[in-house]
Amino acid sequence: MQIIGLTKQDGKKNSNKARGDISILILTAVISAFGILAIYSASRYVAETQYGDAWYFVKKQALGFAVGLVAMLLCGRLDYRKLKGKKTRWIALIVPIILLALVFVPGLGVTNYGATRWIGFGGFTLQPSELAKYGFVVFAAAYMSDDMGRMRTFKGVLPVLFAGGVICVLIMLEPNMSVTMCVGLLMLALLFLGGMKMKHFLIIFIPALLAVPLMIIAEPYRLSRLSAFLDPWENPKGEGYQLIQSLYALGNGGWFGTGLFKSRQKYRFLPFAESDFILSIIGEELGFVGILALFAVCIALIFRGIKVAANAKDFFSFLLAAGITLVYGIQTVINALVVSGSIPPTGLPLPLVSSGNTSLIITMASMGILYAVSVQNSGEGESFWRRTKEKRKFIQ
Repeated sequence: MQIIGLTKQDGKKNSNKARGDISILILTAVISAFGILAIYSASRYVAETQYGDAWYFVKKQALGFAVGLVAMLLCGRLDYRKLKGKKTRWIALIVPIILLALVFVPGLGVTNYGATRWIGFGGFTLQPSELAKYGFVVFAAAYMSDDMGRMRTFKGVLPVLFAGGVICVLIMLEPNMSVTMCVGLLMLALLFLGGMKMKHFLIIFIPALLAVPLMIIAEPYRLSRLSAFLDPWENPKGEGYQLIQSLYALGNGGWFGTGLFKSRQKYRFLPFAESDFILSIIGEELGFVGILALFAVCIALIFRGIKVAANAKDFFSFLLAAGITLVYGIQTVINALVVSGSIPPTGLPLPLVSSGNTSLIITMASMGILYAVSVQNSGEGESFWRRTKEKRKFIQ
């Protein structure tokens, strides 16, 4: 009888342990579904005139949503701890790097608007930079969690720096300055969370900060974008055009918007209305209140990710959850700053909302992994973060 009782109790514990944070999956699905609606509104005129099908972009996004939903649910059931294996971590890093290099192979790389950022497979395209961001997170989390002590030495930091540097260089050559910035910020944030000393952090951060103006000067188009950011009216029909049209859309929306499907800027006034600048169309149709509502849901998803990281029972789980959350959070913030004219224009989509199957599927899959981390760490026991904090107090 005692054995049976223990079995039931253990089963109950396992049941409680397997709950996880289901809100991560729900919030991800809600944002992605809203994205399909927003894409239909933003793209139907361009899709009709350019492709003869008002549903062209919506069909592609709906397919990506379906695949992403399956990927998210499957990843939510996987044992993410296997990602820490030495073979797996290197595969997660090397495969995206190879794909990034294949972008430059003639006949394989796909060029649009002067940038070669995709690999073409028949009628399908893949953007390796989207995969590289999460591959780097897996590698960095696995490497840093092996030995916390070596992250206190500059030599121990070098493998993560080298991996992130190679990815940044390949993405910069596409060229794609915005994603390069995202990966750079992600790398610095993970190194900081991994326990790197502040003096080492400054040794890396200060040169990286000084390199930004040099990278801008190196490419004429970046100087043009910076000039358009400082004064878009200096060249309203050239580099300043997109930002001006974005601000027109946001200004036209006011507090409550013009109404769903009633945007004016989407009629070929605002370029890339269905992708990089979809937030402008959302702001025009739903107003400032609508944008606040959307970002409230996005912030809720980021908060859940932070909570999963904070409740992680081990260092790898903490870094993996933090890395996934950082990728989503950094890209969301940068897109909002670009659309509002707070930073120079860059080609960066709003994750889960903008048109683009590669970004949608990979982001949804990553949220599935984040949910899996919450499942494995939802049982009883003190979190890694709290244990480390108490240990530091004891040492002091």
